[in-house]
Amino acid sequence: MSETLYSAERDLKEARAMVEGLADYVQEEPLYGRTRGGMFGSGSMPALTIGALQMRLRRLRALDLGLSPAQRDQLSQIERQHDATRSEWRSHYLEKMHREGESRLKAMNTFFEECLDDPRQCPNIYLPEALRRTIVQEIALAFSDMGEAHDELIKAMRRVDGKLRGVVQPCEFVWAAALETVYPAAEFWWLYAKPPRVDRDPR
Repeated sequence: MSETLYSAERDLKEARAMVEGLADYVQEEPLYGRTRGGMFGSGSMPALTIGALQMRLRRLRALDLGLSPAQRDQLSQIERQHDATRSEWRSHYLEKMHREGESRLKAMNTFFEECLDDPRQCPNIYLPEALRRTIVQEIALAFSDMGEAHDELIKAMRRVDGKLRGVVQPCEFVWAAALETVYPAAEFWWLYAKPPRVDRDPR
């Protein structure tokens, strides 16, 4: 998982590929879209979703002082293209965000079921869920930045968080140290938590 071994250059590459396909993506039905050099499930590039793109853009902005002048120029170009596409296809963009937030939260139910079925495996399958929950948070932040109501998403997030708090315990930041300043514990608490190790099935 790239978040445990962070590279700003990789984030830039992935964000650039995502934004180049964004206009087509928001007009299409599939929730997980193609990126240049790969598609969902191919392993070569992450899937194109608005939440995944927003996550990369926000943390690149937050890490701006650590970027080279050339990288800053790339980021500015990517953001201009993103903003233009979002403005042109705003209603499509919002609809995709609503669908993605709902889909990612529903997908976390499988994690909760697996942890209940076999608590010993719960720590081993947590990191993808931490990423999933983080992307949903990025979607919520994007709604706020756009001045759009997202009350139903907030309610769904709270329901999931109630379940999540029941299976994790506080710990050190679970992603690469370079990202810790981007994700404060008060807002991204699940990145400072993980399921405890158990020696045997408590049942």
